[in-house]
Amino acid sequence: MEPLCIFVLLVSLLFSPSLIYASGIKGYDYGHNTSLRIYKRDFSQSSIVGSLPLVDGQPQPRLEIRDLQKDDDQWNLYILALSWMQYTAQDSPFSFYQIAGIHGAPGLTWGNVTPLPGNANLGYCHHVSILFPTWHRPYLVLYEQTLYNIIQYIASLWPPEDLDRVQNAAKRFRIPYWDWAVAPPAGESVLPLSIGGSSTMNVSGPNGIQSISNPLFSFIFKPFNGSIFSDSPWNQWNETKRAPSPNTDPNAISNNSFVASSLDNHLPSYQQRLYNLFSNYRNYSRFSNEGWIGSNANGTYDSIESLHDSVHTIGGGGWGHLAIIAYSAFDPLFFLHHANVDRIFAMWQVIHNDSYVVPTAAVYASHTQNQGDIEDTQTPLKPFFVNDTSFWTSDMVRKLETFGYTYTEVANKTRAEVVAAINRMYTDYSPATLIFGSNKNSLTDAGQLVDDQAPKSITQQQSHKSKTMAWHHGSMGHLPLGAVSGVNFNRESYREWIANIEVKKHAFESSFLIYLFLGDVPDDSSSWQHLDNLVGSLGVFVGHGQPTKAHHNKVTGTIPLTSALMRMAADKDISSLDTEDVELLLRSALKLKVALVNGTVVSANEVDGLRISIVSAMVTIPATEEELPKWGEFQTNFDLVV
Repeated sequence: MEPLCIFVLLVSLLFSPSLIYASGIKGYDYGHNTSLRIYKRDFSQSSIVGSLPLVDGQPQPRLEIRDLQKDDDQWNLYILALSWMQYTAQDSPFSFYQIAGIHGAPGLTWGNVTPLPGNANLGYCHHVSILFPTWHRPYLVLYEQTLYNIIQYIASLWPPEDLDRVQNAAKRFRIPYWDWAVAPPAGESVLPLSIGGSSTMNVSGPNGIQSISNPLFSFIFKPFNGSIFSDSPWNQWNETKRAPSPNTDPNAISNNSFVASSLDNHLPSYQQRLYNLFSNYRNYSRFSNEGWIGSNANGTYDSIESLHDSVHTIGGGGWGHLAIIAYSAFDPLFFLHHANVDRIFAMWQVIHNDSYVVPTAAVYASHTQNQGDIEDTQTPLKPFFVNDTSFWTSDMVRKLETFGYTYTEVANKTRAEVVAAINRMYTDYSPATLIFGSNKNSLTDAGQLVDDQAPKSITQQQSHKSKTMAWHHGSMGHLPLGAVSGVNFNRESYREWIANIEVKKHAFESSFLIYLFLGDVPDDSSSWQHLDNLVGSLGVFVGHGQPTKAHHNKVTGTIPLTSALMRMAADKDISSLDTEDVELLLRSALKLKVALVNGTVVSANEVDGLRISIVSAMVTIPATEEELPKWGEFQTNFDLVV
């Protein structure tokens, strides 16, 4: 990386020696002498986004957050640096506040990259855009680069006897990701306790073990300025919230337990959607974003952006910041979530490396882009500088190694090896790998796939089984003969069932969720995400301040039905996944509900542009772990909503 000398931050602007705010929140106390050293020290950072230094000539892997936590030195450095970054003065371009603000609110100008006329109140982010995966890649690297530089300095503060060990850990640091689609370790939730378990945490630093405000739990604005957010109740909360309760109260508190339970119940749906994206979405335009193309094939209504949106809406838990486009990046969970989206994109690139960005009109405006502008591989990904005068482009960011990082699943891996990792991690709720039995890895093994660690036992897999209307490999012994493939008793194929959804993104003035259930549903929407008969939901992630003329645009997504139907077959409610068995059940039992993120229930008739079609296709089961299933032609079985 080039010397970071363009923009200088004085740490005297970042920290007071006590690191304590009037409200009682606190950061790490580095000790009187160290605090004075920090107070006087120049801390330099460049607005150029570059490659992080290699270690022994190799890019370093980003780890899943639970795996990073197993490395004590890297974990402590990460927590200390993130806390440091959150205490950095908000007028610094390298504060957590300003880097988060690049995405949406408050529409600030970063790095002197000025807005187009009329776009000053918009963020730089690209959504419903061919550039959705590629724009977020250098954005994450800017965040990573900032943490990395802070970590190198913090590591230098350890006493001599620990210095070499800690500095070696610092050199290997890359930001972690949070995998919301893999089965968590036995007895744990999809949402790690390190993120939502407590507002404080213990951390070991150069001045010993201390209790500090948990920088993963929330971001506390320092100072808070309600004008950042144009709407109530966000303009009354001095810190980010998840599932705030009461949801409009100025004194609302986060309910991370609610979010964790909701994510657990959505795991079968998220995992099925992700596996379908890997196995059946070979075209980048369809994989990359949720924009209605106009000729969407029945088999490609989903996208990584649409799946990402659903995680945002559930992760925000109602009116939490993460559920609102313009406010989402202020929640520390945002960068963990997007690092996983980038990892998924990287894995997809390995298995479908012949498809990429093609010229496409921008659906929405951004800080530096007008609606209707043609976006392509040469479109500048502003505000991310590659040098003093130029910006990164999608062509430039195609390879992870350009930035000095990688992921375990793709590092020096062949296509077959990446596919094998996908089959191990993301088929707990799919019949596609039935012939492999229960030989799959959960999150406990995901980081060590290269070491051929033994698979988890069925007992362990069942311990984190979702309560939702979903079938799991752990219960496959209860399936009657032919339930999967009906008349095809050699079990070489089965019928996959999906609900295709299209809707106007701005059907309402806030984000909203479309739910599907099998059976009766109570009126109180606060219980919906935790019901046993929930099949899944589609979150529609809405921002504020989008141009009115863009409000007519449609987005698409899916809710997979196959795992729920497998559960019905295992319970002998249907005989097979064949059309004659399934259609009768779905027509009578499949129930639709819609609610705004604040819990307000709305009728399907009130949802502008809503259409839901139930479709199916025969899928050929892969013969080996190194192959993906092959999808046949889709057919429309019936319309749930026209």
